[in-house]
Amino acid sequence: MTGTQPTRPPLRITDLISRHNAGSTVVCNTAFDILPVDFEHRSNPFKAFIFLCQYSGTVDGVDYTFRKCYARGCPHNLCPHVSQAVLVANRYLQRDYHRLETAGIPIEKKLFSLEEMVLKFDQQQDADDPAMALYDYVQLAGEGREVAIRPTLEFVTAVEHFDRFENKTVFLMADFAVTCQGRTVHLERCLACYPVDNEAEERQTKIELANARLELLYRDLESAGGKADKAFY
Repeated sequence: MTGTQPTRPPLRITDLISRHNAGSTVVCNTAFDILPVDFEHRSNPFKAFIFLCQYSGTVDGVDYTFRKCYARGCPHNLCPHVSQAVLVANRYLQRDYHRLETAGIPIEKKLFSLEEMVLKFDQQQDADDPAMALYDYVQLAGEGREVAIRPTLEFVTAVEHFDRFENKTVFLMADFAVTCQGRTVHLERCLACYPVDNEAEERQTKIELANARLELLYRDLESAGGKADKAFY
């Protein structure tokens, strides 16, 4: 490859695609974590699971790694039920796989599995609340439906429980109120995260990452004919 390439390591799928399109050789692998987390949510802390994909590989022979949170699930109404969260996580994951494949980056299309859960919860699904993802509503907007989103953005502190240690982490969470044909539902996305211990070094970079993901969503929705009440960190 020739030309000047960015020196900052890739932090998201879009970065990998941009490097590939600029002529870099991109190798991408995935590994999954499904971690129990204690969220310090206002005055009502709760336990949940987060669905993380660790992306790693090389860009022109230089190692990179970053992780992306695809869903959060818990056995009560503070977030989607765990079984539903698995479906939601896989919908977003498959979309990212499609973006990578379309760009020409080979990727093994592994998915999250409910069997990997540390704890077992009921497998019931609410038939009136299917596992819709944000980009399902973008597609509906493109089909002529009236779709509008209004995000509420938060910094949420949580403790991730790994096998042999715990890690206090700040999650940049977005609660999207999505109105389609007069009916409003709430969808959550984790847009970025960073360890509390590294806040001084990582906070601004992860804010920029979260805002870039928000801008991409707003652009896609408005291009499809929907409306976005834009908010950023």
